[in-house]
Amino acid sequence: MRALTVLAGLVLSVGALPASAKVEKFIGVRTEMIQTNGATIYVRVGGKGPAVVMLHGFGDTGDMWAPLANALVKDHTVIVPDLRGMGLSSYPAGGYDKKTQGQDIAAVMDKLGVQKADLVTHDIGNMVGYALAAQYPDRITKWAIIDAPLPGIGPWDEILKSPLLWHFNFRGPDVDRLVKGRERIYLDRFWNELSANPKTIDEETRRHYAKLYARPGAMHAAFEQFATFNTKDRTDNLEFQKKGKLTMPILALGAEKSFGTVQADVMREVGSNVEGGIITNSGHWIMEEQPDQTVKAVRAFLNKT
Repeated sequence: MRALTVLAGLVLSVGALPASAKVEKFIGVRTEMIQTNGATIYVRVGGKGPAVVMLHGFGDTGDMWAPLANALVKDHTVIVPDLRGMGLSSYPAGGYDKKTQGQDIAAVMDKLGVQKADLVTHDIGNMVGYALAAQYPDRITKWAIIDAPLPGIGPWDEILKSPLLWHFNFRGPDVDRLVKGRERIYLDRFWNELSANPKTIDEETRRHYAKLYARPGAMHAAFEQFATFNTKDRTDNLEFQKKGKLTMPILALGAEKSFGTVQADVMREVGSNVEGGIITNSGHWIMEEQPDQTVKAVRAFLNKT
């Protein structure tokens, strides 16, 4: 019951929290459009040194990682894509299973001449990250995974019972029409209900992401991301799991007001070298709610020898 208890406790906090952070700009990166198998991936690339790939989730785009990328760009090569069907990447008709999207990221690394990289992921990015690491374990050197479950792994079935995750099954012939022109209303529900304090996600941030998700085809693609959880991703993950546990160092960070220690519990099902951690005074939106704390924790992990 631990997973449900944590999710059920994700309520609005009235305590004092840091002032909200506006959408930060990337420093020292260029952008590229990289063709993969069936998609065009928008990628921010910059810096020098060991490579770090950062994968976002729903409600964000790669823009969420600007504070971390800016902290790393002087001594790392930062690679920040928008996932297939999100942000400024293309919105193809299919390929939203996480196995295919993991292959997207491997193709991006290939095109950039990057054989190995550290990995930092959040939300749906976690699911793509697992598919990437499971298919190409020799290419991922370390992995910081933040606040979201993996379909079919550990307490997945219990987690699905949470009423806060109603959107996992929000699909059907009318969903596009219901949300069209109301993208901001739809997204506000997630930012408000899954944060420790909605005020930490400011108006500029909300407008920024709502505009991106209002692009033609964007919300349809987002619904497709969720539609594969139990139709494809669950089965793929169970097959990945049969091949054995991942051996690279893994930092499993849960937000205090969201998945908490459950994040590490999930990752110990698929990894043999897992360290847990908590982002305090935060709900699910760790980079918007607690960017400094998150950057510090991830950077310390990546810098370990």
